[in-house]
Amino acid sequence: MTTSIYTRLSVLMFLQFFVWGAWFVTLGTYLNSLGFTATDIGRAYLTNNIGAIIAPFFVGMIADRFFASEKVIAVMHLFGALVLFYVSTLSEANEIILWLLVYNACYMSTLALANSIGFTQMERPDVQFPRVRVWGTIGWIVAGLSITFVLAGTANNSAVANIEATNWPMKMAAACSILLGLYCFTLPHTPPAGKGKQMTIGDIVGVQALSLLKERSFAVFAISSLLICIPLAFYYSFANLYLNELGMQGVAAKMTLGQMSEALFMVAMPFFFLRLGVKWMLLVGMLAWVVRYGLFAYGSIDLVGLLYLGILLHGVCYDFFFVTGQIYIDKKASAEIRASAQGFITLLTYGAGMAIGTYVAGNVVDANAIEGGHDWQTIWLIPCIFAAVIAIVFSFVFHDTTTQDSDSGTTIAGENK
Repeated sequence: MTTSIYTRLSVLMFLQFFVWGAWFVTLGTYLNSLGFTATDIGRAYLTNNIGAIIAPFFVGMIADRFFASEKVIAVMHLFGALVLFYVSTLSEANEIILWLLVYNACYMSTLALANSIGFTQMERPDVQFPRVRVWGTIGWIVAGLSITFVLAGTANNSAVANIEATNWPMKMAAACSILLGLYCFTLPHTPPAGKGKQMTIGDIVGVQALSLLKERSFAVFAISSLLICIPLAFYYSFANLYLNELGMQGVAAKMTLGQMSEALFMVAMPFFFLRLGVKWMLLVGMLAWVVRYGLFAYGSIDLVGLLYLGILLHGVCYDFFFVTGQIYIDKKASAEIRASAQGFITLLTYGAGMAIGTYVAGNVVDANAIEGGHDWQTIWLIPCIFAAVIAIVFSFVFHDTTTQDSDSGTTIAGENK
């Protein structure tokens, strides 16, 4: 991969995740300012999970068979920019949720297309892709910092008490999406990978991977992955609102500490993988969520260190579970069904698991509404206990003898959140 190609792909990843980070993190706080119930906020975040379910069908059945990837991703980002800006002008719950669904169906499809464009240009994706993908994490970080230090500075501060409770972050994401859409037209030509090939719905959703479920260890891993994503959704949907309700300032910027932690642990993955192995890596990832929610349950502005520690645990929470899981699949599945297995787990986690969790989280937060806010200690203890139960059961029933090698930590770079 030449320096020119590396730079162009890195810019793509930076902008791709800048757009996502610019609107996703603060969405709950903004919708709360419009008077949305927590259930409605959960439904709004649910559109992201539904988009993750829809995306493989669009990419596999249409984009991969008929159109060049750089043109499809360009058009979808430009269309998405218009949709997202329109959403920023709305105030009624059902309208916002409907159009967010349209937007997320587009955006989540562009994630797969961005990866496809990158892999096509790489001779050694296992080594080169993480070096490109890390710029996506940096883009997410810069988006959070921009909300706090750029948007808040340009807004009329006498009229805007908290920039995160406004539609400015969403408008910033829409503007960047226009820039990204235009930039995508300049990317290296990537012809449709599946042109002329017959592809079924079963291929897209990973039906071939079902054969792996016959092995107990993989079945336990798959079920645990689905279940652990239910409590995980509480953080993605309501952490920003929680920290804002506590009175923390500049929450969007401070939450990027989690992505900084993620990048550091991504680099350290080979070190931990060799010493801990699959089971303990996955278990540590699960237990990190238990600790994070415990810290949130008992943290406060007076005990702000607990809150920062909970944010910083994101690297362990995300990398040790999701990235380790992807590496485990890569080792477990044969070459013929490896892509199918990765797609299957993605649907279980980002699709079904997160969707269930987002719906449950909204109802739990609504059920614990109190005058002037929410009973956050009770709210966070629920996913804390849920994750703890899953981790305990997993520790007893998961047994695997798959061997790992020193290259494992560089085989996959996960999708950031």
